[in-house]
Amino acid sequence: MSRTLALTEKLISLDSVTPEDKGCQQTLIALLEPLGFICETIVSGDVTNLWARKGQSQPLVVFAGHTDVVPTGPLEHWKSAPFSPTHRDGKLYGRGAADMKASIAAFVVATEEFLRVQPEHKGSIGFLITSDEEGPATDGTVVVCEKLKARGEQLDFCIVGEPTSVEELGDTIKNGRRGTMSGKLIVKGVQGHIAYPQLARNPIHLAAPALAELVAEVWDQGNEYYLPTSWQMSNIHAGTGASNVIPGEAVIDFNFRFCTASTAEQLQQRVHAILDKHQLQYELKWTIGGQAFLTPAGQLSHALASAIMAETGIKTSLSTTGGTSDGRFIAKICPQVIEFGPPNASIHKIDEHIEVRHIEPLKNIYRRTLENLLT
Repeated sequence: MSRTLALTEKLISLDSVTPEDKGCQQTLIALLEPLGFICETIVSGDVTNLWARKGQSQPLVVFAGHTDVVPTGPLEHWKSAPFSPTHRDGKLYGRGAADMKASIAAFVVATEEFLRVQPEHKGSIGFLITSDEEGPATDGTVVVCEKLKARGEQLDFCIVGEPTSVEELGDTIKNGRRGTMSGKLIVKGVQGHIAYPQLARNPIHLAAPALAELVAEVWDQGNEYYLPTSWQMSNIHAGTGASNVIPGEAVIDFNFRFCTASTAEQLQQRVHAILDKHQLQYELKWTIGGQAFLTPAGQLSHALASAIMAETGIKTSLSTTGGTSDGRFIAKICPQVIEFGPPNASIHKIDEHIEVRHIEPLKNIYRRTLENLLT
């Protein structure tokens, strides 16, 4: 058994359902400290975070990831216990196998191998690990980033170990993510008897033209890396349940997935302008789940793409698809953030797994990237 595989299995065996870490980070500390890393545990709320750094010079290359995993779902639906790493048909099964304990194990072993061959490398290496990525993400990476910014630590490159590959290891890396912003719109009317509409104001009827305009609106054209911003309604609710009552208000939930061609503030202003044009009486509460970020093709993406090509022969593709990640927080203090990890087809599913044949190449790609950046 390879060292990377053994460490992956050890991490899977720790049932670190978010926000629990269950000793994963202590396992990493025990491996990193002998390599010369200064390890700092940062606790916030119920969340455990780790910041580890070796060296004080620039550039600083950081491996970032999370030890927490999503809940297992019904245990009886798993073919093997989710926290008992199990091999079947060339695959390693267990919750967190792909998202993202294999990546974390590969980070550590890649660093061990790199330091063994390049003890006098330039720059520094860091690890930013949290147990709050799969949860609210309020006490995790964002807290560490704020602390690092406050004390002036400059990150130059960051590789987030999210599972980004699609068909084969290395076919896709993420150089950005769309932002997410939700709105809860309450359109005010006047409740009344449905037989006397002249004595009431139907908020559904009032809202309909504005909603149609919001649906038809072209928010932006996207850009070289992003599809256009999208606006979607997720829920509409009005009425008392009776068929003869005009409701007093209508509640509409919607969400933007926005690219870097628009800002959250610009989108908010445009929504308000449309609602105001239709002279609605309304309340609107906004929630920004994450800002969009983008790392244009550059030194980090080239170093990673070169490592993927050398290890697998695959020419990787840049992508900004998918949901949010902790990269959105790191991008505020690091100019180049790229996500890369194993295939993602089984993540968050029953019988989550990673193909064993991908584990050593994953580690080798991370090691080659360090070589490309720090030698």
